Amino acid sequence: MGDSATCGLGDADVTGAWRGWARLLADAIGQHHNVSFCNVAVSGSTVASVRQRQLPVALAHRPHLASLIVGLNDTMGSTWNADAVRADLLDCAGRLAEDGALLLTARFHDHSRILCLPQLLARPMRSRIDALNDVYDEIYYLYGGLQLDLEALPDINDRRFWSIDRLHPSELGHRTLAHEFAALLHDAGLTFEPPGLDLDGGLTGHLHQLRWLAAEGAPWLTRRLRDLAPTAARSWIRSLPGPSSD
Repeated sequence: MGDSATCGLGDADVTGAWRGWARLLADAIGQHHNVSFCNVAVSGSTVASVRQRQLPVALAHRPHLASLIVGLNDTMGSTWNADAVRADLLDCAGRLAEDGALLLTARFHDHSRILCLPQLLARPMRSRIDALNDVYDEIYYLYGGLQLDLEALPDINDRRFWSIDRLHPSELGHRTLAHEFAALLHDAGLTFEPPGLDLDGGLTGHLHQLRWLAAEGAPWLTRRLRDLAPTAARSWIRSLPGPSSD
């Protein structure tokens, strides 16, 4: 369950279909165990759309493992509502856990650094990511599961980890995420050979990446920054000194 990152954007297989960390992880587990993989993630999803549209499908699949990694689109949207995000995430996590699923979640890094945003835009984004991470910490406290701290990954700020749009993991980034979740699952008692870090995907040529950036990445980023700009402007206005009393 999730958004474009779980869909696999940034990591295309040799046929050009999006693959991503979740499928890489499922394929690795499937080499040693019987696996029924169901990826209901949709590009552009918010926490609310995951609860409304993806959660019922996921619950119907009766998962043993369920990844719930979403919220970055919320942090870049003009409709940000911390209370609503918390309520929706807690409902998703609670219903999955009550159904017996082991939750896979993540704490988000400061994505404004990857995007090289100016402070006027970076400040509200960081504040929202902090609030989002507080909810994921609450989920981990209430329901356990396996939590990956993206900020702690040594290569999280390495450009090779990210696609040309700096929004989605590259193939190396997706493989790293799959590898890290495999390590957490191994520590939890599920033994299998983790997915390798050697690249074999189809989105490797620079020209191919530029075409994809023009077609999908740049329009997405433009929409998200346009959403974030009003909040940044309001924050800047509030920071201005008040009128002098002299």
